[in-house]
Amino acid sequence: MAKLYFYYASMNAGKSTVLLQTDFNYRERGMGTMLWTAGIHDRSGFGVIDSRIGIQAAAETYGPETDMRAAIEAELKKRPVHVVLVDEAQFLTRAQVFALAQVCDELGVPVLCYGLRTDFQGNLFEGSATLLALADKLVELKAICECGRKATMNLRVDAEGRAVRAGAQTEIGGNDRYIALCRRHFMERLKEAEARQLSLGLADAVAAKR
Repeated sequence: MAKLYFYYASMNAGKSTVLLQTDFNYRERGMGTMLWTAGIHDRSGFGVIDSRIGIQAAAETYGPETDMRAAIEAELKKRPVHVVLVDEAQFLTRAQVFALAQVCDELGVPVLCYGLRTDFQGNLFEGSATLLALADKLVELKAICECGRKATMNLRVDAEGRAVRAGAQTEIGGNDRYIALCRRHFMERLKEAEARQLSLGLADAVAAKR
């Protein structure tokens, strides 16, 4: 039976690299692949899956409104598709993850999803939460914290490299905006940001009384 896989990790763990290597392995054996990436993710151009080591590939794009099952079924009528590979899977909707599970169960095509587990506040993305619930197999890809331990969290930073505690869940960026950290150092950096905000708030209050 075809299975639904979720390969998850923090930033800089090589998720896209693993996806592109998997795509190469299938195609090298004469097997058809179908690649997807989030339309919102345009760091290297619209509809491009890019790796930090320099390799990339063109892909179909999805947004919240995309009927991925219908698109995969349409592609199957044109050519054999032996695997579906989905990058930036944290941006999938709950309905899309259910649809991808149906691609496995009803169309017999394995689906491999790659993405972040949590956002910069430590909260699950909708797509990741649903994949954690439905995937047949969960695989953690490992990144390294600055202390040498396994990095599991994604810290958003400002232009000065200081932790950002608030903001929209989705903000596309690279090493200039995100740092992969272990839980301990992630929490420490957030506490530093909280203390800085409190200090600024007190300073503003004192200034207002003058």
